Amino acid sequence: MPPTVTVEHDATLLEYRRARGRQHIRDWYAGLRIKKYPEDLRVLEHLLWVTRTQVVVELGTHLGGSALWFRDRLRTQAGYGRVPAAIGVISVDLAQDRAATLLGGADPDYARDITLVEGDITDPGVAERVSELVPPGARCLVVEDTLHVYATTTAALRNFAHLVPEGGFFVVEDGIVDDPELRPPGMPGGVLPAIADWLGTEPGSAFTTRRDLELYGVTGHPHGWLQRVEH
Repeated sequence: MPPTVTVEHDATLLEYRRARGRQHIRDWYAGLRIKKYPEDLRVLEHLLWVTRTQVVVELGTHLGGSALWFRDRLRTQAGYGRVPAAIGVISVDLAQDRAATLLGGADPDYARDITLVEGDITDPGVAERVSELVPPGARCLVVEDTLHVYATTTAALRNFAHLVPEGGFFVVEDGIVDDPELRPPGMPGGVLPAIADWLGTEPGSAFTTRRDLELYGVTGHPHGWLQRVEH
């Protein structure tokens, strides 16, 4: 269990948000670390359902907790007949040994639906490898959760946004690093400027920012819910 957030009634909203920020990086799913706000997970669950997502492309595996969470949500959708049974998570990171070990401990059969790809997301060749792993016609949701700096955010959008179908989503996580009141220590920021600049490009013009999807009042991803509105 993550640590409890205890905030006095006369505390400020900023104090509460900071406490929640400290909490979410110590949360767990199925025994694996998952550094996402519950509110954001709930929005992602909504998006998976309404867009009939069959494949999640996750940029940034870390310890594998979110890959497992996405896999389980997709399995549930398939169980309801919402999507085909052939679901999958493709998760990319520079090194995958530790995530593979932890995922294997949580589910020895994880590789049936979770594919771990080693590589640098700034390398267009890695994006090509990932594209080849996506079944033809499968609806994808892309989640960017890497270094949270300008260069990697820009590269992720440039190299992987083409996987998102019309009506689908590219979620750029942790734009909170650009809020000086909430920025975690040691994080330089650059996510929100990267989003803004990319949306001004020709490929980015096909997407719109859905701030209404910051549904629950607490999110780590301000300005990061991007929906493709045209091809």
